Amino acid sequence: MSKHRGNEVNQPKRAAIYARVSTDSQTTDNQTRELRAVAKRMGWEIVGEFKDHGISGAKGRAKRPEFDRLIKAAARKECDVVMAWSVDRLGRSLKDLLAFLGDLHAKDVDLYLHQQGIDTTTPSGKMMFQMLGVFAEFERELLIGRINSGLARARSQGKRLGRPLGTTPATRRAVIAAHAKGAGKKKLARLHGIGVGTVQRIIAAKGAG
Repeated sequence: MSKHRGNEVNQPKRAAIYARVSTDSQTTDNQTRELRAVAKRMGWEIVGEFKDHGISGAKGRAKRPEFDRLIKAAARKECDVVMAWSVDRLGRSLKDLLAFLGDLHAKDVDLYLHQQGIDTTTPSGKMMFQMLGVFAEFERELLIGRINSGLARARSQGKRLGRPLGTTPATRRAVIAAHAKGAGKKKLARLHGIGVGTVQRIIAAKGAG
């Protein structure tokens, strides 16, 4: 990244792009392609791209290496504006979002959010960013609530939850039979090449059956 250029009025604004996807099977290409097009239309010079792959937005800066690099670059005033596809690409914690916004504005670095059309150089843009942070956190809480409700409903209907046993029916029958004759769980795990936890789940499933 190029260094701060003082107050050179005619110089194009230097943009840093941040993109993130939650799983390794997803790609940041769509985000970065659109943001590059925006930068070109705005006459901004892209001086860096930061991409986190397979990392949840609920994780903080310490667990998002590229996000951390972006914040450090902004702190060194190596860019004039940070561009992201959407507020949820930056994070889902209101506390972390506001801290990030504070870091940017402390260094006089602007923020562009494509989906929300937000420009934090204006008071209304800054206020809207805070509101969107609230909604992002609220959305996550709703998702967690829906998951928990679904699990509770499944339990009430007698459905068995948890990881699959990961063994063949023959192995499960052999484990159950040997355990009934007094074989220890560690011995059974060694004998069948499975974990002690798997043996415990097989026995527990037999008891619940």
